[in-house]
Amino acid sequence: VRLVESGGGVVQPGGSLTLSCAASGFASGSYHLGWFRQAPGKERELVATITSAGGITNYADSVKGRFTISRDNAKNTVYLQMNSLKPDDTAVYSCNANRWVNDYWGQGTQVTVSS
Repeated sequence: VRLVESGGGVVQPGGSLTLSCAASGFASGSYHLGWFRQAPGKERELVATITSAGGITNYADSVKGRFTISRDNAKNTVYLQMNSLKPDDTAVYSCNANRWVNDYWGQGTQVTVSS
């Protein structure tokens, strides 16, 4: 079972990034997928989730209107489009796959928003 994130980096405030998370080793299409983040000295927090069929999405209030989660089950990949980035968005972003008692995590990718 693997979840591999990519797309992180350094971006100026107001900029955009798209994160990707490629799943392998399990039937990710039947899992709810999500993005979480953890900033230094803070607890991990939910950013966005999407149901297995992709019909329902959920966002943290702090990212509503700026971030969009999507998935491509044919590619076993979940995406996080991040626009209008703020310094407070700086964190390690990790993807998660969840179904019943199965809960998988990626290693994370660093996003730094700084001028």
